[in-house]
Amino acid sequence: MDTIRRLEQIPVSRFHYKLLVLTGLGWLFDAMDTGIIAFVLPVLAKEWSLSGTQMGFIGSIGLLGMAIGAVLGGMAADKYGRKAVFTVTLLMYSIATGLCGLAWNYESLLVFRFLVGFGLGGELPVAATLMTEYSPPARRGRFIVLLESFWGVGWLAAALISYFVIPRFGWQMAFFIGALPALYVFFIRMGVPESIRYLINKGRHAEALEIVSRIEHSAGIEAPVQPAATSNADLANFTEDKIAFKELWTGKFAKRTIILWIIWFGIVYSYYGIFTWLPSLMVQQGHTVLKTFEYVLIMTVAQLPGYFSAAYLVDRIGRKATLAGYLAMSAVSAYFFGQGGSAQIVLLWGSLMSFFNLGAWGVVYTYTPELYPTRIRAFGSGWAAAVGRFGGILAPTIVGYMVAGSQGFSHVFTMFTGVMLIVAIAVCLFGEETKGKALDEISK
Repeated sequence: MDTIRRLEQIPVSRFHYKLLVLTGLGWLFDAMDTGIIAFVLPVLAKEWSLSGTQMGFIGSIGLLGMAIGAVLGGMAADKYGRKAVFTVTLLMYSIATGLCGLAWNYESLLVFRFLVGFGLGGELPVAATLMTEYSPPARRGRFIVLLESFWGVGWLAAALISYFVIPRFGWQMAFFIGALPALYVFFIRMGVPESIRYLINKGRHAEALEIVSRIEHSAGIEAPVQPAATSNADLANFTEDKIAFKELWTGKFAKRTIILWIIWFGIVYSYYGIFTWLPSLMVQQGHTVLKTFEYVLIMTVAQLPGYFSAAYLVDRIGRKATLAGYLAMSAVSAYFFGQGGSAQIVLLWGSLMSFFNLGAWGVVYTYTPELYPTRIRAFGSGWAAAVGRFGGILAPTIVGYMVAGSQGFSHVFTMFTGVMLIVAIAVCLFGEETKGKALDEISK
């Protein structure tokens, strides 16, 4: 039996949950940093007398770094390994987050936020690729959505840090706390294995066999006798081809690349446009900073059941139905949230918007790496994420201009409603279903 087939036949075990937690904690720290800047912005706006446009640039510069980091990180992961890039990018953004706490003016903060974004952008698609390549086919969707659910926990941590720390100790302390994930690198080095598919793709068959045998042993499976020579199936997965951008546009991958880029652009545009600005927009609506943090904290809690419900559905009704449905419901929620009303109405529609938007994110991270073969999986995922980040770069800046131009609260959220509906329709019309299929079957 070839090594990859042995890997795919291992039932869900302690190993899979351990890997989920180890990669998920990295995801949590990513979200914590992204959330902290959203809560810091209204405080900085007052302290540094920032305009709406300047606040938009602070949000956008980090996303520019994420776009570049996603492409280069994905390329590096396909060349040097998933584990190495996961480790380096986590260390990079942690240190840069700490430096944000030392920023002495607007320009220095922009530089540090770019570096944070570069590390974040490199890590996210790589972590998703690693988890995808280890998850059993029948439960792959659930595991990736659960991985993405750590993002909600990270945002919750950011909200708690902001609620309890910023009012008492200042915005700098929030960034210093955000630097602590650098210590987590040691746990990654010890507990996260390299991708089996990557090792075979690079001809490192002995290492791949050793890891698979170790996982089988931990799952209580008696490993078959290891062959003296590499199996034909493993050789079929071995390639020394150089990674080429044009391969993303070859044959069936062209259609997949187009739909993924549309999905990523739309979902990142809406997410960062809404959630980067949410505390600031609510302050401008007349809520106090402390009360705003409280409201956003409640909305953030709603992200977690959104992830868990998507994790339940994604392997049952499929990627397309779950993704399109959650995007459409997020669009509806965003529209009614933008109409304002009492505090209870704002919390209701804001929580539903958070529920469905983040559930959709979990499906996107499931869907993207499935559509590319091993040799370009991280690279293709990185490019899709990078295109999305450009949507994220535009959104905070456009919202900043809309706010500066006296555009109403409702106009901002009507715009996001339209974007999410367009993406939902694109998924329905052009998306490809991958539920329950082995990765090699999808990429044939």
